[in-house]
Amino acid sequence: TGQSGADLVGRMPGLLPQLLQSLRSPDFSGADVARKISGDVVLVSAVLRLANCASLQHERGKAIASVEHAVIVIGQEGLRQLVTAVAFRPIINLQSGQYTRQLAPRLGELSERGALAARLLAADGGADPFDAFLAGLLLDVGLLVSLRMMDQASAPGALGSPMFCARLRQQALALSHRIAQEWHFAPAVIDAIGQQRQPAQRGAATQSDLGRLLSWADYLGKASVLAAHGAIDGNDPDLTGALPPPAQACYAALLGATAAP
Repeated sequence: TGQSGADLVGRMPGLLPQLLQSLRSPDFSGADVARKISGDVVLVSAVLRLANCASLQHERGKAIASVEHAVIVIGQEGLRQLVTAVAFRPIINLQSGQYTRQLAPRLGELSERGALAARLLAADGGADPFDAFLAGLLLDVGLLVSLRMMDQASAPGALGSPMFCARLRQQALALSHRIAQEWHFAPAVIDAIGQQRQPAQRGAATQSDLGRLLSWADYLGKASVLAAHGAIDGNDPDLTGALPPPAQACYAALLGATAAP
């Protein structure tokens, strides 16, 4: 169509890059970030909710009602992860087509679990935790856009064919890679997503640290979600037996998070 891939994502395409740039800056300005957040009611709600949770945990008492105060309570690192997660969360409304309504919530769950896995793996070294978290969320954004495009297709019955499904993943990864480039994310993030387009190379020594970590995180996130929904036996040793110890520990942590009340 000639339309920008980033424009197809559906949530204020200019907001996310601006916020991430502000949150990466060593001259981080809480007032500037608060002003940007105030332009999106979903972000305002999420930031206030998280800040009030943190306030209650520290017994500070009074409810936090302003975004400026919330920004101070949450802190820079907390804001980076919260803003990114919320900004990539699928927007589902009554006007959404059948594919978006049915599949976007599941895709959102997969993306957030993969991002968590990536951040946990990065904690063992070799990659920046926030870059890993961002790459995990961004990996499937092309699939989310694909759902919207599928809803607009004139012959939806043909979209479930084996040939279509076989090509969808690769095309969606290419779109995620393009969106990462258009939004000018860190080169490490862009490269890691691009490396996922070559299935035979996933996890290989030729990949970057972040690319290899993202391959494991994608697999572990999906396995943990399937286990949480009873689709597979999450304790099957064959699921992680061939993975390195950090990936096995990450999977155990994901299962633990799933089981937590």
